[in-house]
Amino acid sequence: MKRIILMVLRLLWKVPYYFYLIWKCGKDESITLDEAYARVKKVTKAANHAGRVKIEAYGLENIPRENGFIFFPNHQGLFDVLVFLDSCPVPFSFVIKKEASNVILLKQVVAALRAIPIDREDIRQSMQVINQVTQEVKKGRNFLIFAEGTRSKMGNRLLPFKGGTFKSAVKAKCPIVPCALIDSFKPFDENSIRPVTVKLIYLSPLYYEEYAGMKTTEIGAEVKRRIEEAIAMAESQAQL
Repeated sequence: MKRIILMVLRLLWKVPYYFYLIWKCGKDESITLDEAYARVKKVTKAANHAGRVKIEAYGLENIPRENGFIFFPNHQGLFDVLVFLDSCPVPFSFVIKKEASNVILLKQVVAALRAIPIDREDIRQSMQVINQVTQEVKKGRNFLIFAEGTRSKMGNRLLPFKGGTFKSAVKAKCPIVPCALIDSFKPFDENSIRPVTVKLIYLSPLYYEEYAGMKTTEIGAEVKRRIEEAIAMAESQAQL
């Protein structure tokens, strides 16, 4: 909470402008997703800088050159999406739990980036979201989905990945891009405003040919394994 307050205070004179900028993206249908993404990215970078958060991104070359793929990162906290918005060079939308989609400002970002709220308690609505994401990915949109379903609350340790979250990728036959978030829980979950560095590693994608014969639970386990391996390697290098 302290860091959010710091962000707001340091950008106080720009907050109304930034809010309007993002709000308009969700209201004006003439604004393309690319344009909306560029605006949200600009605001995100300013907020992260004001909050004394440094983003280090690795493996950008692993992001597929052709659109129509899904990022699958570990989920550490409320700051996770801001890490992607700060570092990712290509526009993406995301799936967000329904209860979080109504939070002020986040609600406007959801509208601006055409994100899709999901009600995890409603099986029918969840299936509709899976089908909607499938169709959008086939059309060339990129998505971000948290396969753990909820933040781990265990620092850099992961919860099991839910197989169902990979159904859209399987149906769309699209590239799956594992992503390792490191220390993304610190900016908002720690009661501190000290400078902090968050790392994001874009790992090599799994293409449909690689996972076509696997069950979604097996895909989830493999993506989780790759992320855990990347986190362990990064933490080991940091100790040298």
